[in-house]
Amino acid sequence: MLSFSFRASLAVVFSAALVVTPAFAVRTTHKAPLGTRGHSSRKLAPKTKSHKLHGQQAIDSSRVTQIQQALIREHYLTGEPNGNWDETTQSAMHKYQSDQGWQTKLMPDSRALKKLGLGPDYSGAINAKDSSFAGPAPASTIPNSQTAGFAAAAGVNQ
Repeated sequence: MLSFSFRASLAVVFSAALVVTPAFAVRTTHKAPLGTRGHSSRKLAPKTKSHKLHGQQAIDSSRVTQIQQALIREHYLTGEPNGNWDETTQSAMHKYQSDQGWQTKLMPDSRALKKLGLGPDYSGAINAKDSSFAGPAPASTIPNSQTAGFAAAAGVNQ
């Protein structure tokens, strides 16, 4: 009977050892010697990242001429427009944008072009003939019933 109990306890100890051993195991990695890694013997070319350019990369010379004319009119550029986006034109645009408090890294800024009078032309739009591009009507022309409805919708007491 003693031998059965001894065998049973020995089996329990070995079972416990088998279960506990993986928890204490240390993971090791073996690296293959240099030059023998991988499954292929051919050498791979180094991977290069191709950089695809997006957007407009250069300003059309006729547009540059328009910008130069506007900068001359605003006294930021002197001389005659030549259609070249040269250092002088870039400096003038940089100064104009800086004076307006706008960014100066990207050239030209859309706000600067609009302020120079070079913004989009909507005269050919479908509804341009019947439309006025004036600002909104003054608040005094809004009927009181409509004003009260706006105030109620906004939760404002008058």
